[in-house]
Amino acid sequence: MIVSDAGRRRTAEAAWQSLRPVLADEAVAALGPDGADAFLTRVDVALVDIHEPLAVLYGADADVDEFFARALRTALAAAADRPADLRRLDRRREIDPAWFQRARVQGYVCYVDRFCGTLDAVPGKLDYLGELGVTYLHLMPLLRPRPGENDGGYAVADYRAVDPRLGTMADLEAAARALHGRDMSLCIDLVLNHTAREHAWAQGWLAGDPAYAGFYTAFPDRRMPDAYDATIPEVFPDRAPGSFTWVPEACGGAGGWVWTTFWPYQWDLDYTNPAVTLAMLGEITWLANRGVDVFRMDAVPFMWKRLGTTCQNQPEGHTLLQLLHSLTRLAAPGVIFKAEAIVSPEDLVPYLGGHDRYRPECELAYHNQLMVLLWSSLATGDARLARHALRRMRPIPPSASWVTYVRGHDDIGWAVSDVDAAAIGASGFGHRRFLNDFFSGRFPGSSARGALFQENEATGDARISGSAASLCGIEDALARADAAALETGIRRLVLLYSVAYGFGGIPLLYMGDELALRNDPGYLSDPERAPDNRWLHRPPMDWAAAARRSDAATLEGRVFGWFQRLGAARRSLVALRGGGESEVLDVGADPVLAWRRRHPRGGAFVAVANFGATAAQVNADTVTGFGTFREVISSDGPLGVQDGRLLLPAHGFAWFAEP
Repeated sequence: MIVSDAGRRRTAEAAWQSLRPVLADEAVAALGPDGADAFLTRVDVALVDIHEPLAVLYGADADVDEFFARALRTALAAAADRPADLRRLDRRREIDPAWFQRARVQGYVCYVDRFCGTLDAVPGKLDYLGELGVTYLHLMPLLRPRPGENDGGYAVADYRAVDPRLGTMADLEAAARALHGRDMSLCIDLVLNHTAREHAWAQGWLAGDPAYAGFYTAFPDRRMPDAYDATIPEVFPDRAPGSFTWVPEACGGAGGWVWTTFWPYQWDLDYTNPAVTLAMLGEITWLANRGVDVFRMDAVPFMWKRLGTTCQNQPEGHTLLQLLHSLTRLAAPGVIFKAEAIVSPEDLVPYLGGHDRYRPECELAYHNQLMVLLWSSLATGDARLARHALRRMRPIPPSASWVTYVRGHDDIGWAVSDVDAAAIGASGFGHRRFLNDFFSGRFPGSSARGALFQENEATGDARISGSAASLCGIEDALARADAAALETGIRRLVLLYSVAYGFGGIPLLYMGDELALRNDPGYLSDPERAPDNRWLHRPPMDWAAAARRSDAATLEGRVFGWFQRLGAARRSLVALRGGGESEVLDVGADPVLAWRRRHPRGGAFVAVANFGATAAQVNADTVTGFGTFREVISSDGPLGVQDGRLLLPAHGFAWFAEP
């Protein structure tokens, strides 16, 4: 039976009115009158965003009202346990719900061990981050992983413990307090799609504990796994083909094929079971109460499965994220979600709530498309593909923001669609292969020093590993002692980040890029890391290099100075805060990417970035045609206008804004 939106709302209100008097008494006892009033008001506001998803996901097989009550009580218990300092932070953010969209918010991403060794050392490094203007610190996977191979920390054995090599949960709480004391926020990774096979839930499921019945999926033979695998793309085709792993202990000890989308030791959770959703809510709110401000929701496209599909980006997966988001914010309204969804542009925007009917889902998402197009433009010296593909993207809700970045911890997958490539007269397959050849250094004349990751010789598919500096040619230039090539490499690196910092949303700086750190082949001496060449671009922080950051005569000083200037320029421009769209412009020059932003409080902003190896002439009306603009920052000092054209040097950029 199809139920209308109005019908679902009436059902939700009826369930809430029945439960509210009892829950109100419980809330007063747990939170006091003022806290209870705030909690109940949040439920009133988010009612349909909670009860309706429950009905959609579980109404056919479960008592929705009973689960609704359990979910609210889980959130209430977490609200009661929330420390006083975090409740004050919640109040500020409820007054300023767009706190994460401000132009002052700039991010930094690092592995704790690679950056400073252990969590207790993080507070001592905040002065360094402060020099860069960082207000958002993303600490890469730090929850306790399985021993041995663990997918870089993404095979979590315990959500409530820190990797003992990094410290303790108390150390994480202390780091969060130190960050909050400097008006900085903390982001950590939360793996939702799967746990390690060593997790207590998985071990309880294997043992037949009824508390964990249905937490994972297993089949006794290959009939259903083969049917699913027929349409599911392989994530790691060379080392972990297929999406299922034979586990002798499964299926009551008779053996079974357990769902493992990624690695055999990462077992997919079965969210068709509402108990799994409630259990994950408990983990999220518990971590929120340790001081986490932003959860990077890992592998969210894979959370819901459907036979005959890729088992990615399913509508129920979005509904599930909406449910977890709404319930989490009952307990911790200052907390936001960031979607790790490296998918096509058409599939990406919905993770920010961009559906036919808006529903809060994740406040942030990685602008993977922009990242890929930046590297593509750099390789080709041509921004036409970027202009076309970015213009084709749907706008995002004003309550959400992009996270813009140049390089991350992962490999770069060339998410260039055949449709976009064809629009500029190129072959999608051919272009993706060219990018792999170019950035692996195979293409004649390329100075990039990347490495192919997960190359599939049968299909020609591959991705790229390598640090931003090495992909930009800095490593090659230093090896050849070529000063001119080094200058070009620096300009390429700064050019890429000028777009990430100026496109709007939250720019993320990956650890070491501010010092132009190059590839680290040292990972090959570690047996656990050697099979995974993504560690090539996860070097340990070079604090000796960082000590040279104030010397403008050094490579580190030149690059670090540019990041300081980009950050300061960004913070001065209200037009660069989130909540608005960047309009891509055509300025009459193929190598140039140009875009404009407007904000009611900050006027207009225009930026130009030349990906070409030679100077480009830009239609000056792009800037002067929208008022009297001032040059905020550029790669080469003030740009002159001649015959209505701006001359933008090779690999140069400029930002302009209304006074």
